Amino acid sequence: MAGTAGKSTRADATRTGQETAARAPGRRGRGKPATAKESASKSAPAPVLLNHNLDLDAYREMLLIRRFEEKAGQMYGMGLIGGFCHLYIGQEAVVVGMQIAQKEGDQVITAYRDHGHMLACGMDPKGVMAELTGRQGGYSRGKGGSMHMFSREKNFYGGHGIVGAQVSLGTGLAFANSYREDGAVSVTYFGDGAANQGQVYESFNMAELWKLPVVYVIENNRYAMGTAITRSSAQTDLSKRGASFNIPGEQVDGMDYRAVYEAGQRAIDWARSGKGPYLLEMQTYRYRGHSMSDPAKYRSKDEVQRMREEHDPIEQVKRRLIEEWKIDESELKAIDAKVREIVNEAADFATNDPEPDPSELWTDVLK
Repeated sequence: MAGTAGKSTRADATRTGQETAARAPGRRGRGKPATAKESASKSAPAPVLLNHNLDLDAYREMLLIRRFEEKAGQMYGMGLIGGFCHLYIGQEAVVVGMQIAQKEGDQVITAYRDHGHMLACGMDPKGVMAELTGRQGGYSRGKGGSMHMFSREKNFYGGHGIVGAQVSLGTGLAFANSYREDGAVSVTYFGDGAANQGQVYESFNMAELWKLPVVYVIENNRYAMGTAITRSSAQTDLSKRGASFNIPGEQVDGMDYRAVYEAGQRAIDWARSGKGPYLLEMQTYRYRGHSMSDPAKYRSKDEVQRMREEHDPIEQVKRRLIEEWKIDESELKAIDAKVREIVNEAADFATNDPEPDPSELWTDVLK
């Protein structure tokens, strides 16, 4: 699980204010607990001091994910990326808001729609893109591809292709944290489709029974692989999925990074204080198909367009920066230009970096 790419080459400005923001106390957000368990809001921290640096940082991070994924889609169409490729376009606010709420040492583990999580963790865009193109400079030395790359340095434990499998692994990370008493929290992501998997509920039971420090984040983008949640789930309020295990949960506007940050801060504080797991249902939306091979004919173009116009996570922050913080639009255009430069550099590196030596076939193999 060792990543060979170097540290992030993004401008330091990308992280401006994030270290401070990650330690800032959260404030009560949207949603309500879904169980009878005592609400975490009773011990909610003081209101967060929102500032333009926090919004600017979130804008940069979400824009980096958006432009990276757009470029990955282009490169896939050109035949430079093979295999499976699941894009995160539309869901950027979820991982950015959660990452700001975390502290150094907290872990992240997710499913196969994972590029955005890697970038939000601070992984090098060059190393991520090189892994997509199967080059030796990729985080798994070109052997893992889109769905399987890791970074011990950034506490990112994958990218997993088996639906729901990462939930058990994320619970295991939380068990290790509890055993070591290191104060870390495992942030474990999965989708609305994976929410119906049996191992998810086995993990819920163990986590609550042993009061493990884990936050389960359900990224409900409404369609799983291609079936609307209303057709596949008897209980569509996924925040209630932990109710029978006494795990508190809440629904969150996953298109607004502020709402995500507030809920994430509350959930992480709950888990870190020894109270056990917490469940967050992020109500989000993906603009592209399930994967690059999915034409997404199960929904209308009008529906997608309406979500883009009314709920786009990046446009929401952009409007806030202009209207509330009086940021000049030229400054935001300059940020976009810098982000595009970073992504283009990553694409060039991933195109020209050598392919793995054939000897790599015999490395990282368990005998």
